[in-house]
Amino acid sequence: MSPTPLSRRTAAVSHCHLDGLLAVWVAVVGSAVVGALLLLPVGVGHRLLPPAAGALRRCADLARQRAARRAGVPIALPDPLPRAAGARAVLADAGFWRDLAWAWLEPLVGGLLLAVPPSLVVYGLFGALVQPFVWRLLGDGNWYAFVPVHGTGTVLAAAALGLAFTAGGLLLAPPVLRLHARWGRQLLAAPRGTELRRRIERLTETRAEVLDGRAAELQRIERDLHDGAQARLVALGMRLDSASRLLQDDPAAALSAMAEARELSARALQDLRDLVRGIQPPVLTDRGLGDAVRSLALDSFLDVTVEVRLPGRLPAAVESAAYFAVNELLANATKHSGAGRVEIVLVHDGAAAGGPRLRVTVTDDGHGGADPSRGTGLLGVRRRLATFDGNLALHSPPGGPTTATLEIPCASSSPKTSSS
Repeated sequence: MSPTPLSRRTAAVSHCHLDGLLAVWVAVVGSAVVGALLLLPVGVGHRLLPPAAGALRRCADLARQRAARRAGVPIALPDPLPRAAGARAVLADAGFWRDLAWAWLEPLVGGLLLAVPPSLVVYGLFGALVQPFVWRLLGDGNWYAFVPVHGTGTVLAAAALGLAFTAGGLLLAPPVLRLHARWGRQLLAAPRGTELRRRIERLTETRAEVLDGRAAELQRIERDLHDGAQARLVALGMRLDSASRLLQDDPAAALSAMAEARELSARALQDLRDLVRGIQPPVLTDRGLGDAVRSLALDSFLDVTVEVRLPGRLPAAVESAAYFAVNELLANATKHSGAGRVEIVLVHDGAAAGGPRLRVTVTDDGHGGADPSRGTGLLGVRRRLATFDGNLALHSPPGGPTTATLEIPCASSSPKTSSS
């Protein structure tokens, strides 16, 4: 059973409270780190700084995990602190200084921000549930917010105001969590130099995979040509040669050989068409990604619906990668999931945080339990997307449904709109 909106907002208030308590603990740990820094000149700080920095990093990592899990804001991790690190190694780590800046600002900024929803809820519950029973005991100077509580009418006004405060706290909790996570990302994200180094390493790795994949693809094309169309064309030449020799002496046999040659030519043409479709389907080149995916849906044995919200054409390489990725996911749903229905949504998000990107979602109603570490299909999809710095996110709990989300950074190359 999915949680109700009220339960989600109540949980968000609890998360604000817990994160606020974490901010208090962060202030304590940050003070310990500063104390260790101040003791460096007398030598004691050299022993105290590494464990204090490790405790601070654990707090920062917990905040990063909670931002991703609770608010959906991923934060890139810095490089881990060196094992058995001395004070010098800690001081040379850029991530340590970012953690320390966060430790000092989090209680002042993040803690105060997180305190708003729980405070509104607690104060609102006091006005709605407690004030009506204790107002006589508090005397004439009893005020609730801006309402002087001294009679039945003002008690009801205080109760209504308390309910409004409670509702305000519940409504504010989710956006406050997201705002707090985005603010924390400014300080807790990995240093820019670390991000650039990781990106270079990723590009180097994906480049090697692309070169290997291209070599394998060329070998496949050569093998398909050799075993398919080339073999049929050789047989076609032999049949035509035989027919030319029989034409004068045995016209009937010559006609039979010509019929076989015609059949061989049709098969060779079909082999070439299949090969071309495997390299770059004509419908993808002529009509674009949306219509190409619709053609996959028409060819599928499953009940496939396609929704396309693309601003025209995308770069050809991106369309090709997305097309073959969807083709592989449809094949997996047909062979392994036991699904009867598949929904495909193609969206181009031009206002995404990381820049414009193509997002493709493929959802089937199968039995779930898909494991991306098994088999080569999903691994191949990930390698194909990694070429464009894209990614594949798979959610496939036992019992289903399975949802695969592809994201590829790209800009639209056409102002035309396509939707269905």
